[in-house]
Amino acid sequence: MSTSTAKNPGGWLESWDPENEETWDKSLAWRTLWITTFCLTLAFVAWFLPSAIIPKLNALGYDFTKNQLYWMAAMPGLAAGLLRLVWMVLPPMLGTRRMVSLTSLLLIASTLGWGVRVQSPTAPYWELMVLAFLAGIGGGAFSGFMPSTSYFFPRRMQGTALGLQAGIGNFGVSLVQLLTPYLIALSALAVFGGSQQLTQPGQAPVTVWYQNAAFVWIPLMVVGAILAWTMLRSVPVKANFRQQFDIFGNQDTWWMTLLYIMTFGTFSGLAAQFGLLMANLYGIGNDAIVQGAGADATLLVEGYAVPDVVKFVFLGPLIGAGARVAFSPLTDRMGGAKWTLISGLGLIASIAYTIPALTPDVSSAAALDAGFRQFLYGMLAIFLFSGIGNASTFKQMPMIFERRQAGGVIGWTAAIAAFGPFFFGIGVTTLGPVAFYSAGIAWAVMCVGITWVRYARPGAPKPS
Repeated sequence: MSTSTAKNPGGWLESWDPENEETWDKSLAWRTLWITTFCLTLAFVAWFLPSAIIPKLNALGYDFTKNQLYWMAAMPGLAAGLLRLVWMVLPPMLGTRRMVSLTSLLLIASTLGWGVRVQSPTAPYWELMVLAFLAGIGGGAFSGFMPSTSYFFPRRMQGTALGLQAGIGNFGVSLVQLLTPYLIALSALAVFGGSQQLTQPGQAPVTVWYQNAAFVWIPLMVVGAILAWTMLRSVPVKANFRQQFDIFGNQDTWWMTLLYIMTFGTFSGLAAQFGLLMANLYGIGNDAIVQGAGADATLLVEGYAVPDVVKFVFLGPLIGAGARVAFSPLTDRMGGAKWTLISGLGLIASIAYTIPALTPDVSSAAALDAGFRQFLYGMLAIFLFSGIGNASTFKQMPMIFERRQAGGVIGWTAAIAAFGPFFFGIGVTTLGPVAFYSAGIAWAVMCVGITWVRYARPGAPKPS
């Protein structure tokens, strides 16, 4: 009989060694993975719910500037990065059961707030910024959920297990962005609140129930908290606050942080700002294409079909999350470093391909259409290669560090990379898209060099 079964207070296991096949409770490990993945998916839904709402705020009656909207969309990323520094130390202190249960309940705060405040355009800017910050709790959860799950699996399976959890969790981004247009059109779901008028350039006002985009997730968050509390256990990998900071004396902590900024920082930054960037370059936010707002807006380029952001914005996160799931088993077979190298080279090429499309040619409808296609395909390629790198780096970390340190490094690197939406918003507004993307190429070149020298070349100091 497995020695991992626990009946002690708080749901802590008495012992746990996943490397010992005779005592490893495989069913508990996989149950932990699926429940925490369900809750992590909802966490990503809460984190990126603002990205599905913010591009439409002005169409709902608010009157914010482009910069205000960029900052609002960046705020969940700032919050997630800061909160991940908190969540990364929670697994050994609270344990998986308590941490996942409490986090799932905390997600309700921002989700409920957005559902209330989209119903009438009266909320002050500062209040929506607070809601955007609270949404970052969903991003912060990642740095607790992933390390705690890694404790349950042997090293040979951690690439697959963590890839599945992170990849499926990342689907929460595309899930909320994909379903929002359909949810807001269903009056039957509007149990609370009334309807709103959505007014877009050159189109008649449309009746919507935008609160549905938020309220529909709250019952699932409650279910997730109940499942976590009743069915999860906690691995006795304990360390106090000070002990967990020994990871910073290891140089590989810093190298892997740089690599994960390249991969997840890119994924999260683009996912949060993709819709706004598309609208401001090729849609309603570009004054050279659309003049005015609402039903009185004038299309300045004859024959050009302004893209509806919501029809495209979910594709990037979907591809990135899918790549993370699909390539995780390959990293277990081939090692993570090779795929991180491929990820970096792919990012260099795809960013370079996208840069010319960041300056739309408004001379004709044909030129705009061609530019938009290049922009869209380039962005989707960036999402693809960032997703591959997300899988490979999470294979590398458990191979480079011992179990407790690996959990801490996963939490730390995830915390820093979660600033992606914040820095993407700042970069686009201060440097401009072209300069910011050019800096992204330089960062990827640096990371390719680090990966080759430290991890991927024959005779590398830390092959992983």
